[in-house]
Amino acid sequence: MSVSRRQFLKTKGAVLSLPFLPSLAGGAERKAGQDQPAKKLVIMYVPNGLVRRCFFPGEEAATLPGFVGGFNADKTKNQKRIQTNPGIYPLELTSTMEPLADHAQDITLVTGLDRTFKHGQDVHAQGASCYLTSLSPLQATEQGIRHPNGRSLDQVIGDRVGHSTVFKTLEISCNGFKAGKESIYFNNISWYGPDKIAPSIRDPQKLYDRLFLADSYRNHVSDVTDLVLADAKTLSRQLGRDDRKTLDEFMEMVRNIEIRIAKLQKLLADADIAVPKNEVLPRGDYIKLQADLMILALQMGISNICTFMVGPERWDATLLYEGVFPQPVQHHNMTHNQKGEGYKELQKIDLFHMEQYAYILSRMKVTKEHDGSSLLDNALVTYGAGLGDGATHQYYDLPLIVAGKSQGQINQGRYIQCKSGTLNSNMWLTLAQLMGVEIDQFADSTGVVSDLWN
Repeated sequence: MSVSRRQFLKTKGAVLSLPFLPSLAGGAERKAGQDQPAKKLVIMYVPNGLVRRCFFPGEEAATLPGFVGGFNADKTKNQKRIQTNPGIYPLELTSTMEPLADHAQDITLVTGLDRTFKHGQDVHAQGASCYLTSLSPLQATEQGIRHPNGRSLDQVIGDRVGHSTVFKTLEISCNGFKAGKESIYFNNISWYGPDKIAPSIRDPQKLYDRLFLADSYRNHVSDVTDLVLADAKTLSRQLGRDDRKTLDEFMEMVRNIEIRIAKLQKLLADADIAVPKNEVLPRGDYIKLQADLMILALQMGISNICTFMVGPERWDATLLYEGVFPQPVQHHNMTHNQKGEGYKELQKIDLFHMEQYAYILSRMKVTKEHDGSSLLDNALVTYGAGLGDGATHQYYDLPLIVAGKSQGQINQGRYIQCKSGTLNSNMWLTLAQLMGVEIDQFADSTGVVSDLWN
């Protein structure tokens, strides 16, 4: 049987791309340095900012800030800014970062980053739609660029280094609602260009089909793993012991995902609730399922560049955070009710989201590449928001965590304080260069965050 560098199992429209199996590769291809794993980039976005006093080191024990009430926080003037002390410091895990305890040597916290903001668009819509473009609507107008503001970072990187994969980029959303609550600007971070959304996939079944099935063959087939099982058994006989184990684990993971998709679909079908009925989906199960599909795509070489939007901005609708609150709650509403002990309730959602990030890092750390390294060893995985604080709608001091070693380019386990006012476009330029993109400018960047480099 003739095989390529990456083996495929396929039948009747179902195509399953396998992880690299050295048993099937030619001897020359297995020589050291001949087949280095590709770098990966995952940009994870959380909505509505974070409770900054519980996230930024040194602020939790400080005097409780005077939280702005109501929903006009973006109109507040003269917000007090806490100036950073630029430099590199030992990483300390704040209470919101505690779920990352097992990954302390895999992450770097970066503070002091600002997003260029100009009035002219709702602050939440601008937070999401401008997050990866670093170009505000007013700036776009001044430059003669139609809103929404140009090409996002993931697409720029995909243009340069994404041609070796099936999809140059992969856009994933965990917004399970079918009916729109806000405009698309609240619900998207990836753009092909002005007015050209790079649509994210929020339905696990549709994401599964895109990764494994051509066109609409899903109407004619059952499970992919059923279809390819016989082919997989034939292939298994050609493999060494380690590769057989890898193949077995891989097929088991795909099967597990199919079972979880079926359970969620039954939950929706049985739900006695008007559209959008997806709100009954447990958030943790849903996010982890989307994350596992993304990790499969990375492992199989379907895409190396992914955006992962945990939820939409504002979007006043209830969500079920299982194990956190007994009933569904509205995240955005809670950000504007932080007075007294209110911020502690809101922090529970921040912790919940951080647990999902920790899950992704854990899964990437144990998923091996063909050279024995892990997905995380070869990746950059960021976690951030388009607002520095949800209570005040501040567009400065954006929270950002960078995980992964990027093939030894980054020393982790640190806390980097950038000079207050450092543009987040500088960080995007830095990530682009770490991914091998030879550019010296992104949006309004003024340089790179050199402290992040090894």
